[in-house]
Amino acid sequence: MDVRVINELVQQQSGFVEKLSAEVGQVIVGQKAMIDRILIGLLTGGHVLLEGVPGLAKTLTVKTLGDALTMRFQRIQFTPDLLPADIVGTVIYNQAKSEFVSKKGPIFANLVLADEINRAPAKVQSALLEAMQERQVTIGDTTHPLPNPFFVMATQNPIEQEGTYALPEAQLDRFMLMVKVGYPSKEDERTIMDRMTSGVAVKANPVATPEHIAEARSVLSQIYIDEKIRDYIVNIVHATRDPKAYGLPELADLIEYGASPRASIYLNMAARAHAFLRRRGYVTPEDIKAIGVDVLRHRVIVTYEAEAEEMTSEHIVRKLFERIEVP
Repeated sequence: MDVRVINELVQQQSGFVEKLSAEVGQVIVGQKAMIDRILIGLLTGGHVLLEGVPGLAKTLTVKTLGDALTMRFQRIQFTPDLLPADIVGTVIYNQAKSEFVSKKGPIFANLVLADEINRAPAKVQSALLEAMQERQVTIGDTTHPLPNPFFVMATQNPIEQEGTYALPEAQLDRFMLMVKVGYPSKEDERTIMDRMTSGVAVKANPVATPEHIAEARSVLSQIYIDEKIRDYIVNIVHATRDPKAYGLPELADLIEYGASPRASIYLNMAARAHAFLRRRGYVTPEDIKAIGVDVLRHRVIVTYEAEAEEMTSEHIVRKLFERIEVP
């Protein structure tokens, strides 16, 4: 398909995104990057993990998005005593009918917020992550498909805090993006304070539907991505596994494991969604750079040497983007 035709298609379909961003902005002050990344996850069907200290409006953002999208929203508060059945559901005996029936859990929603996912033990995390991957849940002997669209946004506090169970690398890999949420600027914080103490409750109005999301997803797969940009994605991911081959021998002792092929797939999809949000029908290297750190930071595992030098996976990924040739 001609790039101009795709461009026009993107212009038509991406109109609802601006309305959605504006509506969410009525409630959430600042945090543009976080909202942007959540929309990318929603448009691609990839799940998002947000990391940040409490009180940065992570929960409020997802709830507001649910209101603006007329989607079913469920919040699951993860605690150390949570059980897998509390998430996916269980089988109960119906005395009136003398039969066992499935009682579906809170995971049967379009938007699921897994709040403080690192507070729950591994078996509970696994139950959620299996549902994220398979898009279905087995309760007793029956398998139930999850609603479409189905989008999980998990939040976690930085791992140093006590009473947390760190997500294993294989489970982190299920998240398309890992986003670090920072503090608001001084001006934004003043606006937040004024808004939250005014005594007037602000709520987002519905401006888009799941159908809008489904239509946008069909357009995303048509967004043009040049051969050279595809090679650039693969070069970046391969450089995390073999930095010497890309003229970065100093990184070889700092990387324990590089990113999996899932990283290449997600970089491609997220770059298309990033272009779509910018109302473009084609992907540029800037799209890859803008989204690259969020796709790769939780997929590159650093060595003890890197930890001793206080080099995080984020530092390493940024170095790769600086040094690898841009098409």
